[in-house]
Amino acid sequence: MTATESLVAPSAAPPPAPAPGERRSYLQQVLDSSWVTITFAILMALVASSVLIAAANAEVQAAAGYFFSRPGDLLGAAWSSVFDAYSTLFRGAVFDYEATGLRRVRPITETMTASVPLIFAGLGLAVGFRSGLFNIGAQGQVLVGAAGATFVGITFALPPVVHLVLAVLAAFVIGALWAGIAGFLKARTGANEVIVTIMLNSIAFYLVSYLLTTSLLRQGGSRPISPAVAQTATYPLLLGPGFRLHLGFVVALLAAVAVWWLMERSVLGFRFRAVGANQSAARTAGIKVNLVFVLVMLVAGGLAGLGGAAQVLGTDKSLQASTAGSIGFDAITVALLGRSTPLGTVLAALLFGALRAGSPLMQTSAGTPIDIVQVIQATIVLLIAAPPLVRELSLVHRLAALFGYKSQEARS
Repeated sequence: MTATESLVAPSAAPPPAPAPGERRSYLQQVLDSSWVTITFAILMALVASSVLIAAANAEVQAAAGYFFSRPGDLLGAAWSSVFDAYSTLFRGAVFDYEATGLRRVRPITETMTASVPLIFAGLGLAVGFRSGLFNIGAQGQVLVGAAGATFVGITFALPPVVHLVLAVLAAFVIGALWAGIAGFLKARTGANEVIVTIMLNSIAFYLVSYLLTTSLLRQGGSRPISPAVAQTATYPLLLGPGFRLHLGFVVALLAAVAVWWLMERSVLGFRFRAVGANQSAARTAGIKVNLVFVLVMLVAGGLAGLGGAAQVLGTDKSLQASTAGSIGFDAITVALLGRSTPLGTVLAALLFGALRAGSPLMQTSAGTPIDIVQVIQATIVLLIAAPPLVRELSLVHRLAALFGYKSQEARS
């Protein structure tokens, strides 16, 4: 094999496919969902949430009392409540047409900022999913990565660029090693990665909580929170002090390109996909499946660790036990919603970033509980996890079938 062949996999060679009659894994069925199915799942989630928004509105409840005498009042109040909720969500997440000057475009920058850690963590999970590993440990990997970046950011005094690069590398390495524990245990003992990574999430939370009470991360004060990281270790702002969008967004997009190259153009990525498609065939072809398990988890954990670094070095500037929030769990939906492709993951992360950025204004201006965003996300998870149900309910899917369109699911 030449040097070029060792770096780049032939694009014409697909990973091994399941043998005829062999049932695809549940994860493969979910990842093979068509864009029609995914789009319809999002629309169904919005419709279901609209019902809840209308039902919780006081004017709708009042109009329901005399529905049979004046049904138009109920329908008008329901439409008004739903329109107000989603219009304010749009204003808070994309473009605030009621604001003036640069404040009009500030919402879209907040969406991009909120999407950064989701892009990193989602990419890490996507690598695992396409390799046949259901990694549920992004939450812990994000948290330990954030802790590593914080330690470098508050401990060392270095020049600006060097300090930032070192903090980011620390987050990548620590996140990779943390996820590598699950990969090693699966390779050596066959331990289920779902159980191990869930356990590692809890261990990471309590470990970081403890470290925040010691001089290692707290370094003074009584609250379990780290000092602010040094200015030299923070991601620089892209649009000035009036906006929170930072360089981490550009780094996240570059990471997406790197993951695309890894999975689609490199020999290592070909092996990842081959193991994800059919472990038995990959082993027969000479691929060291157990080594792939470890390498996949190292890459996935490193990317999730970068998400933790972005949250600390770009947005929060200090570390708490709650810094990871629900990033790791939301990233599962992001990766599945994006079909575990880099482009799809980025778009799904932007969608979830928009929900995060727009929900506060939706609550204050429209009076819609912020929990409705959680309902939207949970409904999307439910529908993405049940692609056959969505296909049966999707009128668009049926119309597409009438015109001869076949999704990847149907072709499989």
